[in-house]
Amino acid sequence: MFLKTALFLLVTLAALVAALAAALIWGGPGPIAPKASINEPFAKADFSAVPPPQHFTARDGTALAWLRYPAAGNGAPAGRIVLVHGSSARARSMHVLAQGLAAAGFEVAALDMRGHGDSGPRGDIAHIGQLEDDMEDFLRAVPHGGPNTLMGFSSGGGFVLRFAGSSRQQLFDRYVLLAPYLHHAAPTNRPDNGGWVSVGLPRMIALTLLNKVGITAWNHLPVLRFGLNDVARQSLTASYSYTLATAFRPHDDWQADIRNARQPMQVVAGREDDLFIATGYADAFTGAGRPVPVTLVDGVNHIGLTLDRPAVQAIVRALQP
Repeated sequence: MFLKTALFLLVTLAALVAALAAALIWGGPGPIAPKASINEPFAKADFSAVPPPQHFTARDGTALAWLRYPAAGNGAPAGRIVLVHGSSARARSMHVLAQGLAAAGFEVAALDMRGHGDSGPRGDIAHIGQLEDDMEDFLRAVPHGGPNTLMGFSSGGGFVLRFAGSSRQQLFDRYVLLAPYLHHAAPTNRPDNGGWVSVGLPRMIALTLLNKVGITAWNHLPVLRFGLNDVARQSLTASYSYTLATAFRPHDDWQADIRNARQPMQVVAGREDDLFIATGYADAFTGAGRPVPVTLVDGVNHIGLTLDRPAVQAIVRALQP
């Protein structure tokens, strides 16, 4: 009887190991067609006045890039806004919005988040939690005397929520989430984010299981691939490792992030968002136990939220006292 039980356990363990290995090797993200509504609007935007990149040094010695947009006018700025771009993107993708915020009297710092743009190798980071370390390092390296707002778009909005619910939330006075990614189980979710993301679900599940028992050796493997066209792929981040995909979004218990956030918070989204269900944001936050102001901008889709003049104006209005 003992030998039969031992043999059964051995066979079961071997099958589990084989399944995990297969998921790691062959379970990555598949090819995905370029998503026109994400790629094409940027070709029409004016990037001629993008400021030259500046750099700060993170605690691991890596130089990370950011863009500075000084507040318009001669008086003291209304505060500083630290901008976090969306998935696969970089700081310059927030250029139109950053200009609008600066024209409204805010000092603006748009960051190339680590793993994007000119901030380290694209598509991967060293460990989960490194992005939060980088944000704290930026605030120390580039201090600002007035109030600080952390504002993020799409996946960047999800990261902003992650930060807002963390033990470091007091580093910012306010949080603004622009069409944020919340979670695949949230009432805002569309399958594959509306065709923008190919998810290597088998690999994602396998790595999640391995991480639960402390095995992180394969966290560098890609689990997400984005619908970029050939031009965008040259300067943006085409895929995310498990580490970056896990770090650049809310925690898996995204509702706890909402409940744990104590600083002022608000959401702005385009009513015609084609990646997320914008009308679900109010229910998502209310259902998590913390209602927040939600502004929906008519006639604006996902990317339009950072490029269209009515959307930029709506974001500026939402920042007013």
